[in-house]
Amino acid sequence: MNTHCDRPRYRNEEGQALVEFALVLPIVLALLFGIIEIGRAYNYWVDQTHLANQAARFASVDHRPVAGQTITQYVRGQGTTSELRGGTGHVSPGLRVCISTSGAVGDPLTVTATSTYNWIPILGLDAVSTQIVGRATMRVEKTASQYTTNECAG
Repeated sequence: MNTHCDRPRYRNEEGQALVEFALVLPIVLALLFGIIEIGRAYNYWVDQTHLANQAARFASVDHRPVAGQTITQYVRGQGTTSELRGGTGHVSPGLRVCISTSGAVGDPLTVTATSTYNWIPILGLDAVSTQIVGRATMRVEKTASQYTTNECAG
């Protein structure tokens, strides 16, 4: 009759779950952080597209939302995070907003909101980055007087 004490040592399964957990944990954490980073980058793209759309609308109707600020400066300041407004951490050097058009009524007006997204800056991998561009195009409805035809801020 074999008892627990009589079994050879190599058949003992104590600690097996801990070893398997230690082998799987780095893969699970890498997947989790990867999903979080991709979601964060996607969120910045959505925000930048919204800001580009807002700037295109202001420019197409020739409306300056705040006196003393250009449309591009105002829209850049409307970034949903301090990283978009000032350029720290994941987004550096911050958001760059540009309006390009001929300025003539009926012509297309394109606004691009561009930033550089640094993947996992905690690890100090600044070389691993992606340029994120939000773009909006509208038709000029009123002759430009509140902005220049190739204006940029950021």
